[in-house]
Amino acid sequence: MKAIIPVAGAGTKLRPLTYTQPKALIPIAGKTILSVIVDQLLEAGVTEFVFVIGYLGEKIQRYIAKTYPNLSYTLVTQSDRKGIGHAIWLTKDAVQDEEVIIVLGDTVCDYNVKDIISSNISQIGVKKVDDPRSFGVAELDGKDNVLKVVEKPLIPKSNMAMVGIYYIKQTKELFAALENNLNTEIEKDNEYHLTDALQTMIQEGVPFAAFRVNNWFDCGKKETLLSTNATLLRQMSEERGEEKPYHYDTSVIIPPVSIAEGCKIHNSIIGPNVTIGEFTTIQSSIIKDTIIGSYAELEEVVLHSSIIGSDAFIRGLSQSLNIGDNTEIDLG
Repeated sequence: MKAIIPVAGAGTKLRPLTYTQPKALIPIAGKTILSVIVDQLLEAGVTEFVFVIGYLGEKIQRYIAKTYPNLSYTLVTQSDRKGIGHAIWLTKDAVQDEEVIIVLGDTVCDYNVKDIISSNISQIGVKKVDDPRSFGVAELDGKDNVLKVVEKPLIPKSNMAMVGIYYIKQTKELFAALENNLNTEIEKDNEYHLTDALQTMIQEGVPFAAFRVNNWFDCGKKETLLSTNATLLRQMSEERGEEKPYHYDTSVIIPPVSIAEGCKIHNSIIGPNVTIGEFTTIQSSIIKDTIIGSYAELEEVVLHSSIIGSDAFIRGLSQSLNIGDNTEIDLG
């Protein structure tokens, strides 16, 4: 059993953050997107990993080596961004004929990994959505057997979106289907989709079942990333049963928050729904519903619904006022 995690994408919807930071390393709820995925798989007993790296791949490599020094893993480089199907095909030598669980590098879901990897049939994770046209879609029968999968259909026949988690028992057939698609140039929007290979397998008689995830956290855009951060912070607080105590003199901390080691916070109000990376300094500020990277410096700012990268420096406007009675001032 191996896990394949493609993290080669450029994360264009999260620019400018992703100009210097891979999307998988953006912090959420005290971790990174990548560490949420890896920790979930490790807890389920998965011990071998294959990471497909590309854009800013050296940062992914350094992060894995530092955060998981004892992890058994292989790095595969996708030099040309030709889609997820191409990325998975590149792992064929590292995987060979072993069963795999594929988790896309921006997919954070609430599901029972152990149940999936102990199944006797290949599985595809799905979630009902209002508008499935932007996703791969699975058509199911009454027993959740997968009849057909289609990538971003113009007229969907199902509202079951594929969330980006696939358990494949027949890896030999998977790589054969991917290679056939590459050789015959079966592509869409200049990308080779994993969905097309899965459909080939279904047509050849390989059985797939669908499993429904409890929650699917979208980490692809700023607004949904902030919402995911807030949701995960609340979940962590509920699982602990109490808030982790943070003690900063002259500051107020409103849970749920996640504040990393080495931070300095003075004369500020932090929270709710705030994640702060390590060794960040915050002075005389009010911050809520925000993600802040590591080694950032913020002074005299009011932030909400914001994402601040690592090593950023922000200074606001400070005033000294002497105001008489019956005065109205707008500093906006």
